Amino acid sequence: MPNVRGPVAAAGVAAATLLAVAAAMATDADAATPVTVQAEAFAAQSGAQVETTVDAGGGQDVGYLADGDWLRYDGVDLGPAGPLSVGFRVASAGTGGTGTVELRTGSLTGPLLAQATIAPTGGWQSWTTLSATASASRPTGAQTVYAVMRNTTGGRDFVNINWFSFGAGGNTAAGWVDVDPVKWNAQLAEFRAMPMDPAPAGTVRVSEFNASCTYSHSFKDDPIVFPGLPGASHMHSFIGNHSTNAATTTDTLLANAGTSCAPAPDLSAYWVPTLYEHGVAVEPKAVVVYYGSRLTDPTGTVPFPQGFRMIAGDARLQQATPAGSVNQFYCAGPGGETGRSADGNWPLCAPGATLMFQLVFPDCWDGTHLDSPDHKSHVAYTYNGACGGAYPVAIPSVSFLLAYPTSGTADGFTLSSGMASSFHGDAVLAWDNAAQGHRVKNCIVQKAKCNTAGTF
Repeated sequence: MPNVRGPVAAAGVAAATLLAVAAAMATDADAATPVTVQAEAFAAQSGAQVETTVDAGGGQDVGYLADGDWLRYDGVDLGPAGPLSVGFRVASAGTGGTGTVELRTGSLTGPLLAQATIAPTGGWQSWTTLSATASASRPTGAQTVYAVMRNTTGGRDFVNINWFSFGAGGNTAAGWVDVDPVKWNAQLAEFRAMPMDPAPAGTVRVSEFNASCTYSHSFKDDPIVFPGLPGASHMHSFIGNHSTNAATTTDTLLANAGTSCAPAPDLSAYWVPTLYEHGVAVEPKAVVVYYGSRLTDPTGTVPFPQGFRMIAGDARLQQATPAGSVNQFYCAGPGGETGRSADGNWPLCAPGATLMFQLVFPDCWDGTHLDSPDHKSHVAYTYNGACGGAYPVAIPSVSFLLAYPTSGTADGFTLSSGMASSFHGDAVLAWDNAAQGHRVKNCIVQKAKCNTAGTF
């Protein structure tokens, strides 16, 4: 479809002003709920095209945005005076270079409210939320806000936008959890002062260490998505720290040494939706949590700060997973896959094979937040073998490798979250700092394959 240029009035909008709708829950009960302005709800624009999005919630996004293009929104409520957090929901395949999205008030050249630097996210429908704090001298109340595209690397299309959010109280009010700079700097200083144990000759040169785990327990709890609300989630199978429940915090994990993982210094909490066969739970017989690197140069990798949280996968994704689909269950072992379930969504494994799933987490961090409103927007996946842009800090690439003691039947399986496509995983990292630091330095930074004990 051609990228038509020139100002256009918003089609189908009865008035130039579209009222912003309330965003999803703010995590701070005392903070004002942020408002979200959908990108397609512009009053006028230049250079934009509206398209269907696969982002959470569906709907539409605005794409084909290049240098000099703009979107105008009337009646955006910036609230009273005080700190204001601004969110940018964006996606970029990186083919049009990099640039920034500027939010300006009053006119295309009006005062800068906030801006976001756009880096590749992995695709035009690979969405992430960038955050910024609005200028302290910003106007208040209802304002006309312009989103202006700036791209100095060629002027080509470089970003898709799904929505903007405006929340009083800064990032924490919008669900962002800041890293404690004092604790983090101390952890980094300890890590950087650690000597590196040279890998012996013959060591496999792959950045890797692991935690070898078994199933621990099950609850309808999710301490990341529904903290303090027991029973509010679908059923989860918990791995690692035996104390994990809805009330789990970093402090409770560190205070409870019981874990289903080795090594013992890994007190982290890991969990996935429960798998069912004919209505009966099938718990994993073994889980290996790998810590590695997908970077071309892993030498800049740093450990996770205490209390780091993230989610991979999407519990709301309900779509068919026929043979050949990306990120699906598979069979490992003698005979491998012998067929598919009646609905085509699940593999049938040979009697000597095992049902498996591997889930890979993001490995680039914004360096600022331990968590984000969607528990994903503070991290991103490595792009072209490097971290950069809004996610400059390389962290270990975590992946869950789960083995289930079943071969499957034509009836297939279900997950507590729904279809096979909804498989996801959560992690709250709570390692002993020294134990994690030595492994990151010896195994990942040095690019040496280590065992569960962290040795070569």
